[in-house]
Amino acid sequence: MQRLDGGSAIPPHLAGGIVALGNFDGFHLGHQAVVGEAVARARHEGRPALVATFDPHPVRHFVPDTPPFRLTTLDQRERLFAEAGADAMLVFGFDAALASLDAEAFVAERLVERLRVAGVVTGQDFTFGRRKSGDAGVLARLGARHGFSATAVAPVTLDGEPVSSSRIRAHLRLGEMREAARLLTRPFTIQGVVEHGDKVGRTIGYPTANLQLGQYLRPAYGIYAVRGRLDDGRVLDGAANLGIRPQFTPLKELLEPHFFDFTGDLYGRRLEVELIEYLRPEAMFDGLDALIAQMDADCLRAREVLGAAHS
Repeated sequence: MQRLDGGSAIPPHLAGGIVALGNFDGFHLGHQAVVGEAVARARHEGRPALVATFDPHPVRHFVPDTPPFRLTTLDQRERLFAEAGADAMLVFGFDAALASLDAEAFVAERLVERLRVAGVVTGQDFTFGRRKSGDAGVLARLGARHGFSATAVAPVTLDGEPVSSSRIRAHLRLGEMREAARLLTRPFTIQGVVEHGDKVGRTIGYPTANLQLGQYLRPAYGIYAVRGRLDDGRVLDGAANLGIRPQFTPLKELLEPHFFDFTGDLYGRRLEVELIEYLRPEAMFDGLDALIAQMDADCLRAREVLGAAHS
């Protein structure tokens, strides 16, 4: 799996490929249908299969002060695209130059001249070009002119509604982790590098691994049953606080997983934390004894939840 700059010429061995084109943030069921169609066509025609995404998200370019909303990092998308069968990920850097291209210029300069595409697959609702001047119909007409095919995949529905990133974000903000996971086909996962914290957790018997939330969407603040995946492949069950830790000062927005039956040094390690189930909101307690009692109960409940998930 290669990661390529979408603004540069394509390597010769990846030219003439079938490209799935979209933001693909979250890589949910609908995105998987688009990429699956591109991969299937590429395999049938004996061509490379590529996925093109945008970073930063166009919304971040046009409205830079938008609160964090991302569902995946580029690293996570790269792995997910590879698992779906893609040979390479193309990243279009979304900047003023790209935003200024109209639909025809984007096709001619980026898809034809630089990527030398044989085919493009998008969702039916995909738009592109300055002021969203291009859509699936425009892409099909421009493809016919430039000698590549263009296919639009219909939206995927679940429970009678289209699967969308906005629908997933709504579930996450409400702490509805299982509903979000159904649309994503996996738990919502936050990836980061473990940082040193103030080490309060270890003094009360609950050491934690501290992760910054970065540009991820903020799910409901509270306590979660979680599953951690270390960079060496180990999988750890635990409970985590996601939020501002109202019991302690200064307030810090963090994801702080505590892993059961684990001893070791995680500082500086890359860690993925799957949010399996929302257990309760953050709360203030009348002293550390009350807090520890509640943490004991939270961990017991998280073990039950994760045990049921394993069975």
